[in-house]
Amino acid sequence: MKLLLTGCTGFIGRELIPLLIKEGHNLTVISRQSKEKLKAIADEQSINVIKMNPAESSSWDNEEIQNSLKSCEGVINLAGEPIAEKRWTTDHCKEITNSRIKTTKNLIKNLRNLRKPPKVLINASAIGFYGSHAQTEFTEENIQGEDFLANLCKEWESIAREKPRATRLLIVRIGIVLAKDGGALGKMLPIFRAGLGGPIGDGKQWMSWIHRTDLCNLINESLKNSAWSGVVNGVAPNPVRMSEFSNSLGKSLGRPSLIAVPGPILKLLLGDGARVVLEGQNVQPQRLNKLKFKFSFPSIKVAFKDILT
Repeated sequence: MKLLLTGCTGFIGRELIPLLIKEGHNLTVISRQSKEKLKAIADEQSINVIKMNPAESSSWDNEEIQNSLKSCEGVINLAGEPIAEKRWTTDHCKEITNSRIKTTKNLIKNLRNLRKPPKVLINASAIGFYGSHAQTEFTEENIQGEDFLANLCKEWESIAREKPRATRLLIVRIGIVLAKDGGALGKMLPIFRAGLGGPIGDGKQWMSWIHRTDLCNLINESLKNSAWSGVVNGVAPNPVRMSEFSNSLGKSLGRPSLIAVPGPILKLLLGDGARVVLEGQNVQPQRLNKLKFKFSFPSIKVAFKDILT
């Protein structure tokens, strides 16, 4: 299948792109990075890279991207600045929003102009759609929350739903993605290996996570299976409290996990962005279970064993 990819050159793309190549797909990758920087992900002969900023509408006017759109059979849109890595200043919130909203608006506008639109669009969202709650168990049937991330996800998903009628849409509300070379776990590993790790905040908040391999596999499956449409929660079936996450990580590394990171300190570092880590939510993959998706890493212990060995 000829695929057009946006936002796939970062943490998730490092595993997703090699998987899609192995599956025999023909990839055109939109990226703000140069071909040289993408060599770590895939041989430049295996992918066609179009260097552009997809959040800028004028970038979509060039002939190369238009030809790629006309020939593509599927689109994977994972574009978006990381949410919990910086303070939520006014400028950074604008960057978080624009990287998702403007990119997706430009993508959908161009897809709607095609005589023959792609068969499938896989569009990222986030479990931040549900807001945060200490007790509620969220499934795809729950309504959105009311905070910044919930409103952002709602708008993001609404734009994706304006895709061409003939294009099947799958929205993946992604949880905390685990792999050792990036994301939340990548930041935590050096601290835990030094014996300085521990739970963040009071340790009671839920962490709804997914092994990166499972996330990539479900994206790959959704390309092939026409039953995959609507919304799925991209999370493992066994969310854990932060305290259990920390204890399991410490045991997997053979290190103690006793030094808690107080919430106020994290707020000093990340501002409102700390809410993503401090509040959390218990999210279940109800639709993935109905679709009979088989998780390779359903529990945090199994996930850590794979990632850390």
